[in-house]
Amino acid sequence: MIAKNGELQGKVAIITGAAQPGNIGSATAEIMAREGATVVLADVAADMLAETTRSLADMGYSVASCVTDVSCEDAIKSLVAFTVGTYGRLDIIDNNAARTAVGADLLVTDMDAGLWDQTFAVNTRGTMLMCKHAIPEMIKGGGGSIINISSGTATGGTFFTTAYAASKSAVETLTRYIATQYGPQKIRCNAVSPGPILTSSLERGLPHDLREIYRRHTLLGEFGKPSDIGEVVAFLASDRAAYVTGQVIQVDGGSASHLSSSVELAEMMASGNVPTA
Repeated sequence: MIAKNGELQGKVAIITGAAQPGNIGSATAEIMAREGATVVLADVAADMLAETTRSLADMGYSVASCVTDVSCEDAIKSLVAFTVGTYGRLDIIDNNAARTAVGADLLVTDMDAGLWDQTFAVNTRGTMLMCKHAIPEMIKGGGGSIINISSGTATGGTFFTTAYAASKSAVETLTRYIATQYGPQKIRCNAVSPGPILTSSLERGLPHDLREIYRRHTLLGEFGKPSDIGEVVAFLASDRAAYVTGQVIQVDGGSASHLSSSVELAEMMASGNVPTA
């Protein structure tokens, strides 16, 4: 149900990577639409995109869809033109579309250069292109909010997702540059960095043993939900965040805020084996 006096009432938003049910993009689309925004869902998966959009429309939300490959500049031009041509303005961009290659994106010495390029084409180039073509339309409307989706993998090394992590680190730098360059035109740009979020994709692609490692390293002892990210995105899109720009906001259950040894220490203390100085 659309919230009465929703904080995004009258706003028009594009959310990329929004087709997959149970993932962050579709959850964010529902939350923004609930708060009153008109939402254009964009994705390369045409059939799934149509189904997700239809499901939201059946709930009474103002939504539309546009099949888009964000690595293609002409496709992004068409997406922005469709949105502005249909609704007359553009206020919010959520750059959520991302390419991952679970099982293939591993060590640097084993890296396939084509995989590296494809990952950057979607995750970094796609984000840049969306901003490039959305910002002029936002300026015409008096400003706007861009939210880029990063990843907790961008802030520390591990043994896989090398290309993905590097591409998201670039997104965080891009976020600060856009905030700096277009702040005077009332464009705010922030990034959200999700930690362990139990999406439908993660449930399918990550073995239970690996999922358990990530869960243990949260301070809250549990995975986040896609809607946990969507709620933060909606806040950043709203006027409540009017003085927030150039920031990378961790939404990770505390995963990045403690020493790695804290996990073992917590388990010792839970068992009654309290360490002493």
